[in-house]
Amino acid sequence: MDKMYISENSKVVVQGITGNQGMFHTRLMLDYGTNIVAGVTPKKGGQTVYQIPVFNTVEEAAKDTGCDTSIIFVPARFAFNAVKESLLAGIKMTCIITENVPVFDMIQLTEMAYERNLHIIGPNCPGMMIPDKIKLGIMPGD
Repeated sequence: MDKMYISENSKVVVQGITGNQGMFHTRLMLDYGTNIVAGVTPKKGGQTVYQIPVFNTVEEAAKDTGCDTSIIFVPARFAFNAVKESLLAGIKMTCIITENVPVFDMIQLTEMAYERNLHIIGPNCPGMMIPDKIKLGIMPGD
């Protein structure tokens, strides 16, 4: 039995969308055809990036857009809280691009995901992709 963690129907929230890397890779994912429905950056709710609404929290984004997949572009010192926020909001798949996330943080987050039957990939990973359908990450699309 194959298990698909993402699909062309995934509704993606980009955590850290207003940062340089978040904006850059959001544009590339949109160009690939990824369905990005929301962005999250604390204290920047109400803004838009590439016509995508930005929310203060993942919970707000999930309630408003029905997002079910998250990709995280935040500095390592904010990664634990960003991933925890995604898991507490019930996001089914959280992809952590951030590098240098402490191992102990990841142990706690992995346990939290397991307890909630949610999934995480990363940290320090290129993401996931289904060719010609969805690109969730930083890998080349061509």
